[in-house]
Order: sequence, then C-alpha cells, then structure tokens
Amino acid sequence: MDIQFTEEQELLRSSIQRLLRDQYDFEARRKIVANEQGFSREQWGAFADLGLLAAPFTEDAGGLGGGPLSTMIIAHEFGRHLVVEPFVETVVLAGGLIEQVGTVEQKRDFIHDIIDGKKIWTLAWTEKGGRFDLANVATAARREGEDYVLNGEKSAVIAAPWADYFIVSARTMGNRRDHGGVSLFVVDRRAAGVDLKSFKTIDARRAAEIGLRNVRGQLLGNEGEGVTALEACRDRAIGALCAEAVGAMGELNSATLEYSKTRKQFGVTIGSFQVLQHRMVDMFIAHQEALSLMQHLNLSISEGETGLSRLASGAKTKIGYAAKFVADQAVQLHGGMGMTDELNVGHYFKRISSINIQFGDPAFHVLRYARLDAVA
Repeated sequence: MDIQFTEEQELLRSSIQRLLRDQYDFEARRKIVANEQGFSREQWGAFADLGLLAAPFTEDAGGLGGGPLSTMIIAHEFGRHLVVEPFVETVVLAGGLIEQVGTVEQKRDFIHDIIDGKKIWTLAWTEKGGRFDLANVATAARREGEDYVLNGEKSAVIAAPWADYFIVSARTMGNRRDHGGVSLFVVDRRAAGVDLKSFKTIDARRAAEIGLRNVRGQLLGNEGEGVTALEACRDRAIGALCAEAVGAMGELNSATLEYSKTRKQFGVTIGSFQVLQHRMVDMFIAHQEALSLMQHLNLSISEGETGLSRLASGAKTKIGYAAKFVADQAVQLHGGMGMTDELNVGHYFKRISSINIQFGDPAFHVLRYARLDAVA
C-alpha cells in the first residue's frame, strides 16, 4: 500500500521536516535529553505553534480535523528525528481519550490547553504484574461526593515527570482482571497524595512510578467502561507507535547504506561484499513491508473499519519484529561504534526496543491476534 497524500497532508509533512531539520538535528536532540528536564518546553511550544498538537483533533474539539493520518505523518517524522517530547502520550493517548469519552465541558477545558501547548498529559494504566492487560487493575477508586478518591500504584508511566495531568485507570467495582468495573479518572499531578519516583528510560525519555494515596480524581467517561475506551485508545496508539518505528527504520537503513559506502575492510568498502549487500536488501524489504502495513493500519483507523484491534495486533507484531531486525543489523554492520553514544544508530536501536514493549510486545500481540482471529 502507498497512500497518496492530499495537498494539506503534504504541506503538513514538509512543514514538520523543515522544522526538525532546522531545529532538531541529532546534536540538538542530545543536548535536550541531557538537560535536567529531559525535554524541551521551547520545542513543545514550536510544535504547538506549527499546529502539530491540534492536527489530529476534530474541528468541533478545536483541532484541525486531520485525524489518524495526520498523527501518522507527525509520528513518522518524529521517529526519523528521535523526538523525545510526549506527542503520543499527550495528544494521541490522553487527548484521544478526552475526545472519545469526555463530556462537553471536559473537552472544552482540557483539549484547548493541549492544543496550545500549555498542558502536558499522560496515561497511567500499567501496573506491576499487569503484563499488558488493560483490565488487570488493582488501583481502586471510591466515590466521595462529586469526586472519586483513588488509592494504588501505577508503574513505568512514560512522560509522568513532565505531565500536568494524568488519566488514571482505577477499579470502581468487580475483581482484578474483570473486563468491567474499570473507570478512568483525571488526576492533577499537584494533587495531595500523588507521589512520583522518576527515572530515565532506555531511550532517554523520563518515566515514573506513581503512588496514589487518597487522591481526588474526576471521572472521565462512564463508570465501569474504562477498558472499552482503553482498547480503542490502544489501537490508535499502536498506529502512532508503528509510524514512529517505521520512521526510525528508514533512518537506520539510510545510515547503514551510507556507512557501507565509506567504511573499508581489506582495502575495499564493505558495501562491495555481496553478503552484506544481501543483508541490506533484507533490511530494505523489511522497511518497505513495515511501511505498507503501517499505512494500511492508520488508513483503517481513519476510516473506522471493523476488526481494528486484530489489524493493530498484527501490525504491532510484524512491524515490531521487522524493526528489531533492522536495528540489529544496523548495529552489527556499524561494528563496535554502533552502540556508542556519539552515533545515532544506537539511539534508534534503543527507541525501537522501547516502542516494541509499549502496549504489548510482539509476542503478546501474536497471542492477541490469534484470540481475535478465532472469534472473527
């Protein structure tokens, strides 16, 4: 599949490419991740000014109406440049959930600040021992007046140290692992009882373990229907993450090809060795197959086709294995320098490794695909 972009989509892509080329080269990115915060508020503001944070939202929500295809274009370019700012966490995950299940007042109050770049959000759904199961929730919520009080812990929440607000999954009824009974709540990071233990992830982002002790939260969506909302959110997130992975794969292939033309061994460039030529052809094919599948998934999400979860799991599996193959080969063909901090190849490798375990690793999605295929 090869999507023919509209004039507006091509303009969006060229605008992102120009911005990142001018302001977000590899050395600029290294400085950003090395600073105390680990990301750039200035760059986040530039993304907002360019309309990237507004692009996926509908016009009714104050956005530009670009939908999943604009998300795909943005995530793909961000993957090419290893952008660390929390676009997926804030816009795709949190913003998508607010637009999907939020009240009119919540959409008005929250999405506007996301679009303007004033507030950063993230989704806190993972728990220790959860094994990618959206319904495996021990964090509990009980109603007190118009609000709810939450108690529990969330694990490895990406972008939590940067966030102003969390969307937290918590159980309002039923037993752990029950599909029903999980609800979603908006929690202010500054609320009493919120405890963060921050750490740096393998791909230079920031994450945190979150403790919730009698924390007040605002219900998002209908009580007990959180897992259904999260399943749709996961499909959209997989679409964005696959686009980012494909962007990284393309850059690894380009870097490896250029390196093979200059690196000499036994008096000749390594690109002249037939066995390495075959390997780079395999890398190229893996990237092209992943690109086609990524576009198919995001187009299907955009058109609201049936069977999206099955397709999303298939794409997460296929692209996950393909990305790992490309990353492994790129590192090996660059030799010992492939994992040095000074070379971008190792950083792409780490980012792909991180993407592969977000919302389920390829092995998890193979099993999920089989289950969904059995009932299709």
